[in-house]
Amino acid sequence: MLQEANLDVAFANYPQVNGQLDEVFSPDRKIKKHYERVFNHLSQFSLQEFRDLNEYAKKSSFDQGITFNVYSDKAQGVERIFPFDLFPRVIPAKEWEHIEKGLIQRNRALNLFLQDIYNEKKILKDDIVPKELIFSSKNYSKEMVDFVPYGGVYAHISGTDVIRHSDGEYYVLEDNIRVPSGVSYVLSNRMATKRILSNLFFESAVQPVVDYSEALSQVLKSVAPQGVEEPVCVVLTPGVYNSAYYEHSLLAMLMGMQLVEGRDLFVDKNFVYMKTIHGPQKVDVIYRRIDDVFIDPLVFRPDSVLGIPGLMAAYREGNVVLANAPGTGVADDKAVYTYVPEIIRYYLAEEPILKNVTTYRCDREDDFKYVMENLDKLVVKPVDESGGYGIFIGSRAPAEEREKFREIVKAQRRKYIAQPVMSLSTHATFIEESGGFEPRHIDLRTFSLTGLNKEYVCKGGLTRVALRRGELVVNSSQGGGSKDTWVLQD
Repeated sequence: MLQEANLDVAFANYPQVNGQLDEVFSPDRKIKKHYERVFNHLSQFSLQEFRDLNEYAKKSSFDQGITFNVYSDKAQGVERIFPFDLFPRVIPAKEWEHIEKGLIQRNRALNLFLQDIYNEKKILKDDIVPKELIFSSKNYSKEMVDFVPYGGVYAHISGTDVIRHSDGEYYVLEDNIRVPSGVSYVLSNRMATKRILSNLFFESAVQPVVDYSEALSQVLKSVAPQGVEEPVCVVLTPGVYNSAYYEHSLLAMLMGMQLVEGRDLFVDKNFVYMKTIHGPQKVDVIYRRIDDVFIDPLVFRPDSVLGIPGLMAAYREGNVVLANAPGTGVADDKAVYTYVPEIIRYYLAEEPILKNVTTYRCDREDDFKYVMENLDKLVVKPVDESGGYGIFIGSRAPAEEREKFREIVKAQRRKYIAQPVMSLSTHATFIEESGGFEPRHIDLRTFSLTGLNKEYVCKGGLTRVALRRGELVVNSSQGGGSKDTWVLQD
């Protein structure tokens, strides 16, 4: 019976789709060399044994509180387990070296870009990036004008989404440098595979990810205000009802820092203090997991109960550091994304290591005309959304729906960009409904850190899986899952 057969038998009918790059199998259905050890080990399990391991992983996630909340029209605040697949994604050392160099290059350029557009504005004066594009971004913060954070670092934590196309090349799909999330799943996925597949893991020479929290701690301390020898750093969370609260609490615990809410902090004479049972304690660095508009009701939204009144004044006085800096979101605006190759050339005098996906800006006349004429072949995205919300895939929408969406884009052209449908690589994934392995599209959210004379890239990342057959949107909020990502040592 199939249920009693080993997994190698289950792979005998593994479907391959023409024109798509499968990470595990070559076009002639042979296992790629860097997957041989993993495949041979997993093939020893029967389907039932693998199901049992899969169930154990799910139960373990639930017991640890590794969940996320869904905020959509159909499900308001529904808490779910983030689906985890035990078959890890494997990246050879040479491929990872290319990705890592590209990420470091990109982060350097974006930090220089942020410093420039809030101060001298050279790139705008030189007409490399249109000034109207920057000043019309809802994430451009006037409160950051003529101010440079300590060390010149704006984006201390970056979450860059990378895909692999059918041509075998890696592309950056988007930058996330406002309040990037997801690294807790990287750490928890690794803990799960080390516990469940311990022999395989320790035989496979996998680069560690456990050092992320220590690297983050060092980066935060490195940007503390000048003269502070033993900085007090805290993690600022909106609270237990936030979709990423598990991550906030895990990182605070791993770094040995206090997890605080806005009500735990106050500002006095432009210094920030934390309330403790021993009295006020001065805070030097705040790793904020709260959006810009909520961090200070005296400057941004006056109805915010999540932030700290007076925080921006203390920040601009140099008495406290915020990571990431307010206003960084202007650099992950998906319309600004189209200029990142030029931004890299302008500030670093280098060619981009990682390519952008071809992108059309709907506020440009030629691009807009092309998008309107080819809506059935494109993916349209709002420039300021995340989590996979607002994405319109033209090829999957009926003609009537496309016509309605055309009118939406026409009314708000600055808000939308369009990209060709990228053929994301696929990976063998265990599908509970079918009881076997099937190819599913994946991407990779990478995590990079930048401090004062410090740069770090987590050697792995969050491989996100679109669990529905043929689906291209991998976000957890859209029903996606995840895999552990194994970067092999050289």
